[in-house]
Amino acid sequence: MKTARLVHPGFWFGKTPLQNALQLAKRGVGGFCLYGGTKDEIARFTQAVRQASPLPYLLISADYEDGLGRWVPDAPLLPSNLSIGAANDENLAFEKGFLTATQARSLGVDWVFAPVLDLANNPLNPIVNTRAFGQDPQAVVRLAGAFLDGLKKGGALNSVKHFPGHGDTATDSHLALPVLHKTLEELKSLELKPFEALLAKADSVMAGHLLLPEIDKTAPASLSQIILKKLLREKMKYHGCVLTDALLMKAIGNEQQAALQALRAGVNILLVPENPNALIDFLETQEIAPEVLAHSEQIQNALCAQVSNQPRPTQMQAFAPTDLNAKTAQKALVQQGPVTALQAGETAAYLEIGNTANYSAAPFLETLKNAGVNVQPYPAPAKHLIILCFRRYQAFRGNVVLDDEEQRTLQTAVKKYEFAHAVLLASPWALRGVINTQTTLYTFCPAPEFQAQAARVLLGEQTANGRFPAAF
Repeated sequence: MKTARLVHPGFWFGKTPLQNALQLAKRGVGGFCLYGGTKDEIARFTQAVRQASPLPYLLISADYEDGLGRWVPDAPLLPSNLSIGAANDENLAFEKGFLTATQARSLGVDWVFAPVLDLANNPLNPIVNTRAFGQDPQAVVRLAGAFLDGLKKGGALNSVKHFPGHGDTATDSHLALPVLHKTLEELKSLELKPFEALLAKADSVMAGHLLLPEIDKTAPASLSQIILKKLLREKMKYHGCVLTDALLMKAIGNEQQAALQALRAGVNILLVPENPNALIDFLETQEIAPEVLAHSEQIQNALCAQVSNQPRPTQMQAFAPTDLNAKTAQKALVQQGPVTALQAGETAAYLEIGNTANYSAAPFLETLKNAGVNVQPYPAPAKHLIILCFRRYQAFRGNVVLDDEEQRTLQTAVKKYEFAHAVLLASPWALRGVINTQTTLYTFCPAPEFQAQAARVLLGEQTANGRFPAAF
């Protein structure tokens, strides 16, 4: 096997030149991990790089953890894992996995880097957040297991991540190396439980960029022979594909040396380096053990065999209307404090905050308008203030809380109204310790159906039926 096949570069639509990807495909990289793109752009890209590749089959992957809508603007956003956890419904988790798989495969993407098995056991975690199913390991096993079954039914490969568990940290590994001070016994009692239970269903394991000094004092998990070879391979008896988290993340330093260290630790695929050509050039000058190349070739061939001959659904089939979001929203919303119901004919001011992803609040506002509530942007005079908080986890941001200016705006605003209602449409921890409101609704997902359900709860038409699945 050529060294290039060890590397699976990233491709960012609108940023990475297509010619660069075609050149890497011709060079023999093992696959690509996609970011962004419309449905048609993705379908054209996957076809083009597969035609350019000398390999019998090229593995194309994406982080479609919340369906394709997190990355693909004309695809639907599916419920977050934390909303599935709040609904506590395995059928919803299965359906999410199945829809994700069929939609991805209709565009030529066969490998979904999901589910996240990290626990939501640290409210300050800036990057796991709503990607986790919850805090309780057994609930994560049930829900993530059902999601894995759905992915398999839809024909996609999976990847459980981020081994050995990234939840109880407060550092974004895109920016720096998180440190988790836990012994192996402590990990076994919490973080490792979902991995132990679900490795039999895993097509691959993604190793996390985090340091566990009580287990390996120097090497992050993604580069650690102690964690990957001795723990994952030998003690936990996992013999499938192991890949790094994205090498371009700032947690691991020099990516060329990190890649070499990862291969020595038992990794089969080097994912998303910052400079793939330079990394391949470097690796070609190194003495890589023949058994390392042979094992990666065997692993990748096996993954290709699982998906290469399966018929693909059409886009029309895969993206047919679904009621998954509506069903999840009815079961997932969590309410704190009593609701003073909005009445037809009343005026309510609304304030959008933390909306760095530019989500539209139209589904929420239109539901209120259709019920006869006059909604006006803050600082309109009214009895009710509705705070729509869209802050979500975001790579390279480093936190999920509002910044100082946003906090001051909120603190000023709530003093002007008799009733203040907060609706957290993404991260449930974004307003932690910032303000007190009479009512707080958590949707865990900003999709239109979740917004509409939150509005109906404020109107007194629906109840919030979910239970908070994580530490608060």
